[in-house]
Amino acid sequence: MSSLMRWSPFRNAMTLSEALDRLFDEAFIMPRNGGMMTMPSIDMVENDDNVVVKAEIPGFNPENVDVRVEGNVLSLRGEYKQESEKQEGQYHVRERRMSSFNRTIPLPAEVNADKATAEFENGVLTLTLPKHETAKPKRISIAAKSGNKR
Repeated sequence: MSSLMRWSPFRNAMTLSEALDRLFDEAFIMPRNGGMMTMPSIDMVENDDNVVVKAEIPGFNPENVDVRVEGNVLSLRGEYKQESEKQEGQYHVRERRMSSFNRTIPLPAEVNADKATAEFENGVLTLTLPKHETAKPKRISIAAKSGNKR
């Protein structure tokens, strides 16, 4: 014989922390189309002449990474796919087949994308984006008037 249980809206409720963990797990960690969606960590430094961006993208080859500057926005995209399907035995876990990322970052100053350079070493992409001449700081000389006395 079945018993009746009074309905309570809070019986199966998640805490806010559990809900946020679930949201981020589903958005960034759970496989999508057989692969993992990752977000590269970046450092961005601005000096008088350049904006320098370093992005950690281990496991990617430079030819599989797309870098674009549109206006004051930097876009980084990459995709890695396992190239050949060879049978090495029975897989129990297979998570390294495909990985991709897509990150858009606002730039702090207008840059000249035509003069940008990109280097890739040990899984770190370093972009040097020269500032546009209009974005560079300008020194203004101050001329003293001869009639000013203290």
